[in-house]
Amino acid sequence: MWMITCLLFSLGLATLENDRDFKMCGIWRHGNASRNLKYDLRTGCEKIEISANESTLSIRGRITAKCTGSSSIDLDSNAPQNQSHFCVFWEPLLDLLIVEVNGKNHTLCEPKGLQGSCCTDLSQGDQKDASVFGIVKGSIHGDIIRDDAMEIYTFKGGSINCKEKFCDEASQKSTGANMIEEVVMKSGTTGHVDLPCAQSTVIEMEEGFTGLNSTLPAQWIVANTIPSVYLPSSLKSISRIKSKVVCTYYKDLRLFQGPSDSSLLDYVVGLSMENETIQNLPEPVRIRFRNHSALPSNYSKQCVSWDTRKDSEVTWRSEGCETVIISVTETECRCNHFAYITVHMQQVKQKTTRHLEALMFITTVGCTLSLVSCLVLLYWLCKRRGKKDQSLLVHRGLVVATFFLCLCFSLTSTLANTGNETVCKITGFFFHYSLLSTLCWMTVEMFHTFLLVSCEFTSCLPPWVFYLAGFGIPAVLVCRLLSIDIYGFRNIVTSEDATSLYLICWMLDSDRSRLAHFFINIGLLAVVLSSGAVMLFFMATKIQNRPEWRKRRMAFLSIWGLTCLFGTTWGLFNFVLLTEATLFLFCINACQGCFLMLRYYILEWMKKRCELSLDGGSTGSVMLQCRDGVL
Repeated sequence: MWMITCLLFSLGLATLENDRDFKMCGIWRHGNASRNLKYDLRTGCEKIEISANESTLSIRGRITAKCTGSSSIDLDSNAPQNQSHFCVFWEPLLDLLIVEVNGKNHTLCEPKGLQGSCCTDLSQGDQKDASVFGIVKGSIHGDIIRDDAMEIYTFKGGSINCKEKFCDEASQKSTGANMIEEVVMKSGTTGHVDLPCAQSTVIEMEEGFTGLNSTLPAQWIVANTIPSVYLPSSLKSISRIKSKVVCTYYKDLRLFQGPSDSSLLDYVVGLSMENETIQNLPEPVRIRFRNHSALPSNYSKQCVSWDTRKDSEVTWRSEGCETVIISVTETECRCNHFAYITVHMQQVKQKTTRHLEALMFITTVGCTLSLVSCLVLLYWLCKRRGKKDQSLLVHRGLVVATFFLCLCFSLTSTLANTGNETVCKITGFFFHYSLLSTLCWMTVEMFHTFLLVSCEFTSCLPPWVFYLAGFGIPAVLVCRLLSIDIYGFRNIVTSEDATSLYLICWMLDSDRSRLAHFFINIGLLAVVLSSGAVMLFFMATKIQNRPEWRKRRMAFLSIWGLTCLFGTTWGLFNFVLLTEATLFLFCINACQGCFLMLRYYILEWMKKRCELSLDGGSTGSVMLQCRDGVL
């Protein structure tokens, strides 16, 4: 029996020696007189002595890293049955020592930050029996050491690297990441905290907080790989004068590996606020992951988060986070809540672009020709400004919009390769504006033709209406999109070389950008296509029984076929499966300036032929055959 007791006792000691934190509890049997708690603490790593007698509970020894002090604390004298329950808590990583007596905490050593070398692995040393008063049912982490009364318990310590041991313990537990953030929050530090498994920044928000960009100190950043975090002003609690936010950067991904999850990128960022739950923020938290690993072309990136309040086990969800692809090695996550946030990669069947160099060459040549054609045509139209013809105004608006569209497209790749994010945002903004303006002026051309035909070849609308439709509406749309930050770098992957990316300045690869593309770009394109089809049908039914229609039927259909071609080639890119043939056909859009000049000169040629061949007739007949700009 004695051997069994010794074996159990030695197992208890072994368990004690593997525990980083120390918790010793017991029942203090005392007298009826006033009682006090005395302590005498010094720095070092020797031993801690816990003793009790009739009136005093004493804590003394050398186990702290920075805390020193000695004093006496008066205790509540209303203890039932002349005994009090007590516990001694020692957290060496924080240099924190707390004594709890009858449910009331007495902090003998306040947290002094996270300690590198600390005194832990406390093992039992000398003990002294007590006759009446002392410590009964002494226990370590809930395991009883002695049932009878003891006057003194002594525990000897050993010095270790406390941060490394703490990280080892955290990596073996499913709640390891939570342990790290809790310790950082309890440390009382404001600033930066360094651990082998994670680095943290503690930010204190006071009144007047307007937002903050945060990252780690330069000496901790290797090759600019540490993510940056932007905290919005909406985080500041109205009910609290000060609030603390902990941003923790985890390089050790073992803390976050789920049952079937091995597809996280280089870092995980943990965000937490002291005593508050953060969700449904009106302005999102922005986390930018810099210089992370480049992915193969058949992998996609998505921002995900793990909220420990919802899922006790590691579960990555995309809800509440928006993914913004800045470049191949840079991704920004915009989330409306606090959680553990990272970039998840998954294999997908990615669409690649074949023959990209050939397509870009054709487009560049087409844009160059269009720019020259637009300048020539604009000069020609301006020479005729003296004639009071509203059709010339509409033509000029479309030519100017097309010129700037070709110019922006020609510059977008060059400016993207400069790497300047601000310049690329501005370029993407003007590129999108010129595209929408071109589509709007196409619609204005259709509508103006409708007015001319339906109103007997006169239009009573003032010029500002056309300018508002062609230039004003696109400006309102793109300014609204600019306010939600959707412009920036966009990459195109080629199938010939998946590691080589072609950068342009356009809308970012994000959920907001996709919504803007479908509702604005494709919506406006649908208006152009449908208005062209409706106008063609309307004019055919309006004048098909007139004599002039039979004379000019082939010319009419030819001009309208060329006009519809403008919208049809744009539609190929959005509504038709992107085969190689349709991609090359889509490049026709680069020659749109040439088409405009061709269409205008054909109309002029028809008008001159008509004027030469006319030998009389009604005014309506002359206008139908010779009116320039109707089509």
